[in-house]
Amino acid sequence: MRRPNLTPALILAAAVSLAACASVQRLGAANDVHALLLSIRDNDQASFDAHVDRAALTQQIQTLIEQKASKRYGGLASLLAPGLAQFAGDTLVQPAVFRQVARQYGYGDDTKIPNPLVIASALKPLPDGRVCATKKKDGACTLVFTKEAGTWKLTGFEGDVKDLRLKM
Repeated sequence: MRRPNLTPALILAAAVSLAACASVQRLGAANDVHALLLSIRDNDQASFDAHVDRAALTQQIQTLIEQKASKRYGGLASLLAPGLAQFAGDTLVQPAVFRQVARQYGYGDDTKIPNPLVIASALKPLPDGRVCATKKKDGACTLVFTKEAGTWKLTGFEGDVKDLRLKM
């Protein structure tokens, strides 16, 4: 008697299991992304700080500024960019600045923040366990979130530095 080939069933079960893990990961992240969006909308510094890894995000923004300055100004940038980048990184990691970024995603002052299920469907899992938000479906990552001590925190900005501006 011939034994049934279980390989396709095992592959399907593994695929479903991986998809479920990615969905659970995105849903968990979505709750914290939702809280971050609320903190940005409400200009709630304490909640914003709880959902942002300020050191990681500042370092990434500084790197983006230094790269952009180096391309534009060459060797002079290596002298001036680190100090400017430190100042800009510290200044730009604020709810008001990220409100401008949120507007690019369609979240204006009068826009209702979507629930975590909707946010989860818009998050993209990354191979290293992080998740990211994109401006368009299947687009490049703009905001990157990492799970730290049980909370998903904004740890990276991969958009254009010019999108980070203070509204005066």
